Amino acid sequence: MKRVVLWGGCVLAAAAGCGLSYVTWATPKMRAAANIKVPMTPERIERGRFLYENVAHCDGCHSPRDWTRLNAPPIAESRGSGMEFPAELGFPGRIVAPNITPDAETGLGQWTDGEKMRAIREGVSKDGRPLFPLMPYQEYARMSDEDLECLVAFLNTLRPVSSRRATTKLDFPVNLMVRFAPKPVEARIANPDKTNPVAYGRYLVALGECSGCQTPKERGENIAGKEFAGGEEFRIGGFLVRSANITPDDETGIGGWTEERFVSTFKSHSEMSAESAPRATQATFTLMPWMELSKLGDGELKAMYAYLRTLAPIHNPVEKHPPVAN
Repeated sequence: MKRVVLWGGCVLAAAAGCGLSYVTWATPKMRAAANIKVPMTPERIERGRFLYENVAHCDGCHSPRDWTRLNAPPIAESRGSGMEFPAELGFPGRIVAPNITPDAETGLGQWTDGEKMRAIREGVSKDGRPLFPLMPYQEYARMSDEDLECLVAFLNTLRPVSSRRATTKLDFPVNLMVRFAPKPVEARIANPDKTNPVAYGRYLVALGECSGCQTPKERGENIAGKEFAGGEEFRIGGFLVRSANITPDDETGIGGWTEERFVSTFKSHSEMSAESAPRATQATFTLMPWMELSKLGDGELKAMYAYLRTLAPIHNPVEKHPPVAN
């Protein structure tokens, strides 16, 4: 009997050791970066600018921001130069969004267009490292091939900024588990059907990574059954804000909102700029990119509304601006 127990213990120990070794040495699933140079046409660059600024909100993570002002606007002269996220956000380690300007020493100047495309949509860096999925490549995996090329074309036009950032350093065991997050995008992805409001809205909501902010989390994972129901907390600079419920629940979400109200809510911020943004207070602070989203056309906003109306209504009251931020 003792021999059986001993052998059983050895087997379990060996299995645990093999499992740990596999996780420790596993590399992300990846494919070779495409050998491509994206066309730098004015039309593609403009489409890429629209995606960068108004849909995917790339500046929100990759540019230093003024946390004292409403909307926490990006600092223009440092655009794209990277940002270390405040520790008070509670991420598992030091999270740094890298410099994505074409600077040759500290940015993407040595990256090929194919490597940039792979990082954006598949979550693998130039050197094969997995990207922490705060970079929403799992959502960007839905980005069409054409839009992906347009976004890279615009990135290539950014002013090079020399800004050497620290690298992301994740805590154990997240530093091991993140290796399983990237997935190759093998098939071609067509442009969304803009004549289908729900399909186009789903596409825009995915690229805007709305679920990332509007879904509450436990230990970094979305709470099942609470998708888009709001209540996720963000603590920055002494402020506390909770995301809103954007499911079509009549009492606690946007179920009672008309299409006109939805569009006008975004458009009401169209006159705001980084220079004119007022000082934030606990009663007004937000990370919602109102300024950027206000530049979307009525068609885009109506499509997003149409898609959000198809979500399951979830009753979840949210106090977005509690009186005390501690």
